[in-house]
Amino acid sequence: MSIVICFTNKDPKPWQEELKRRLPKVKVEIHPQVSQKEEPTFALCWKADFDVLKTYPNVRVLQSVGASVDHIINTQKLPPEVVVTRVVDQQLAKDMFTYVLAGILNFIRGTNCYQKAQTNKVWGQKSYNTIAETQVCLLGLGKIGAYVATELAGMGFKVTGWAKNAKNLDGVSCFYGKTELSKAVAKANVLINMLPYTADTEGILNKNLLMLLPQNAFLINVGRGEHLVEEDLLAVLNMGHFSGALLDVFRTEPLPENHPFWEHDKIQITPHVAALTNIGTATAGIVMNYNKAIAEEDLLNQVSIHKGY
Repeated sequence: MSIVICFTNKDPKPWQEELKRRLPKVKVEIHPQVSQKEEPTFALCWKADFDVLKTYPNVRVLQSVGASVDHIINTQKLPPEVVVTRVVDQQLAKDMFTYVLAGILNFIRGTNCYQKAQTNKVWGQKSYNTIAETQVCLLGLGKIGAYVATELAGMGFKVTGWAKNAKNLDGVSCFYGKTELSKAVAKANVLINMLPYTADTEGILNKNLLMLLPQNAFLINVGRGEHLVEEDLLAVLNMGHFSGALLDVFRTEPLPENHPFWEHDKIQITPHVAALTNIGTATAGIVMNYNKAIAEEDLLNQVSIHKGY
């Protein structure tokens, strides 16, 4: 069983080197420089070329090297015998939490406003909210979302969460299903999107939803760019209903130079860095899955192709 790495938008060589170190007897090649297309049975994917699986007819495992799998499901025609798995890494959850926490604290303490004031040499104090006064709503309570929600609750934030199915998390008021979405967000000062990208969640961050939040709320999007209706966010910001947004993901990445988000004074942009996959810890899990595939055992962190997560 050889391994093929099919990446765009990510350097495959460090992954190849780490896999060779951990699996010295296994051939690990990088698409499209593969000697025999029939050899690979295990593929590492990150935003691979459209329908690249057709090139490798004997691949039976598609391993995402991140937490998401939409970049596989939406670009590949998957035969029923192919299994899709993803990386579930506790460090990813911790990194996501620290990113989200930094965004919330920046919002409630007005750090971004003071940065602008410094540029203009303006001295002026502003009132701020405390952690106990701040209500946060998380959309998406998977493994990472649940971790972030409970950590925020443990710090003293008032936390609500929403998911497709019912959840039970310590310190978090959980809502589920389409009928309870409005209840989940109704009192949130900060809305954090961590949903998986599926047909049901595309465009969920729209004007109708954003207007349900209180005046001067703040948006943090670390899910997918496709979740956000961009023109709706601009409208909500420009009418003064939202105080700002921290965006880490976008419909087109890198964000085009002429995009209005770059110059909007209420939008903060980061280049998809909220939680970067650690090659060392991720490949440890990938090697376990490779060995399980050889032994014909159930793989770790399988996803439902039908559900998309």
